Amino acid sequence: MFTGIVTALGKIRNRQQRGDLRCRIACPFDPAEMAIGASIACSGVCLTVVERGGSKGDAWFAVDVSAESVRRTVPGMWDEGRPLNLEPALRLGDELGGHIVTGHVDAVGMVTGADAEGDSTRLTISAPAELAPFIAPKGSITVDGASLTVNEVTDEADGSVRFTLNIIPHTAEVTTLCRLGPEDRVNLEIDTMARYLHRMQSLRATA
Repeated sequence: MFTGIVTALGKIRNRQQRGDLRCRIACPFDPAEMAIGASIACSGVCLTVVERGGSKGDAWFAVDVSAESVRRTVPGMWDEGRPLNLEPALRLGDELGGHIVTGHVDAVGMVTGADAEGDSTRLTISAPAELAPFIAPKGSITVDGASLTVNEVTDEADGSVRFTLNIIPHTAEVTTLCRLGPEDRVNLEIDTMARYLHRMQSLRATA
């Protein structure tokens, strides 16, 4: 489990296609604190550390990315040189600063607007129809691994949904979100509570 609070930026140093895709990711973590088998969210994708090395502040870890993960995430996300938002798994006693995040991507969205608003950036993202019931004003959503609050929601005629987010300067500085512009793709994970609430309401309606 994660909180959607990005703790570091990483970069894919190299990739090798085996049975699965093996990616080596440069990061500023301490390799002594990255256990083999530990989980790290990489731009919203929960992956398992299978190797690690380097030194504190100049470390790396390797992960195996399945074909299913590649299919369900942003095209080009696993290319060499790609920056990633990183978050180690939540530990018992850690502060829950964002919201509960599983690290499982529900869909890929597309940025349709990135406009300055004061010192912040107002992002508009289009999401597919299957996510529409789970996105609500003032609700939580994870975008490329970052926990964010939805501002406004607009339902489209084709069933898809557009929603807006406010990216404050600090969030822009410590994540990859500052790089986003129109037509960029993003990994989306809906709020876990919204998922269960929708399931309960569906069961009630058919009872």
